[in-house]
Amino acid sequence: MTIQPETQVLIGVLLLALVTVESGGYFMTRVVRRMFPANGLQTSFFRAGHAHAGVLLVLSIVILSVLDSADLPLAWDLVARNGVPLAAILMPAGFFLSVLGRDPKRPNRLILLLWIGAASLTIGLIAAGIGLLVAGLS
Repeated sequence: MTIQPETQVLIGVLLLALVTVESGGYFMTRVVRRMFPANGLQTSFFRAGHAHAGVLLVLSIVILSVLDSADLPLAWDLVARNGVPLAAILMPAGFFLSVLGRDPKRPNRLILLLWIGAASLTIGLIAAGIGLLVAGLS
């Protein structure tokens, strides 16, 4: 299986983005040790944002690694390649940005980023899954 140069570049970017998740892990240790002021809502959302970022970046790398072996129509290929990486940005951003401020009682309007990311994740997974199934069956 040969990985295309464009895919290699995107995987390289995603691997470097995992370094930001690593630094986010340090931030999380400060939050849970109460060295950074955060209420229960913020702690939960920060934890969820951190977890989603890491998992979705790794899932993006896995999906990209196998898509080069499938000959998908351009529109399907673009959605399959970009849906999950986009979700890896939007969903954590929604978790983190929606609870900024002093002692928020509920998420602000930026929670919308979470739901847009969830839609991107779903559409990307469907495109990649169907595309790979069709490629494997033909």
